[in-house]
Amino acid sequence: MRQGTPTLGSLVRALDLYDCILRDQGRTPAHRLGRELGLKRATVYRMVRTLEDQGHLRTCKRGHYVAGCRAMEMLTSIKPNRVHAELARPLIRRLASAIGHVVHMGVLEGDMTTYLVKEGHVEDAPLTHEDMQLESYCSGIGKVLLAYLSDADRERYLSGGPFVRLTQNTIVDPGELREHLQTVRAVGYAIDDREIAPDLCCLAVPILQPDRSATLALSVSSIDQGKLEKSREGLLRKLTHTSKQIAHRLSD
Repeated sequence: MRQGTPTLGSLVRALDLYDCILRDQGRTPAHRLGRELGLKRATVYRMVRTLEDQGHLRTCKRGHYVAGCRAMEMLTSIKPNRVHAELARPLIRRLASAIGHVVHMGVLEGDMTTYLVKEGHVEDAPLTHEDMQLESYCSGIGKVLLAYLSDADRERYLSGGPFVRLTQNTIVDPGELREHLQTVRAVGYAIDDREIAPDLCCLAVPILQPDRSATLALSVSSIDQGKLEKSREGLLRKLTHTSKQIAHRLSD
């Protein structure tokens, strides 16, 4: 809510009731759930009737309700990664503008890295585009996210090696990659040193959740290796700062 913008108390109460009913999944009569929220029985009836008429609730037995068809359609249409991408995009765009490089945000999907957001100068990363998938073992974002997997999940991934060599710098041996990922986890960032393409370098950091796990990561990419290396420390500070801002926004 924007500061100073008044809320509609009746809508807040209706949404609270709706939330309780959906979570309860028909086990408790609606009037009892309403009573726990301090709502009168007549008020609960009007709210439930309206939600039912609009397809958001349906009766499973007298006085008990579950999600309606409209609610189910809404739930299945929501893609968490797309929500995360659009929440993070303004921060990523600001960072890309400030540093003059392409900035990506990505996620692991299966064994591949999917790029959810790409902002900045396209010529700095001509190979990538949003919703594109690349191998994880040789990309900055992919290596960060592999490093933050559980030990069991990381070993499962490594069991798929040896991997395909894309450039002379690609790490293809599972044992060597295991040691490399341990270092990535220890230092808190990954470098793609022309491992996925001979003219592309990246720095990547995790977007840490409160439990210090990471399912999303942020990277800066450039075709100018010297420029990226020269400004590495400053770029890492800015990447880390933005990753913390994104983490806060996603958990807010």
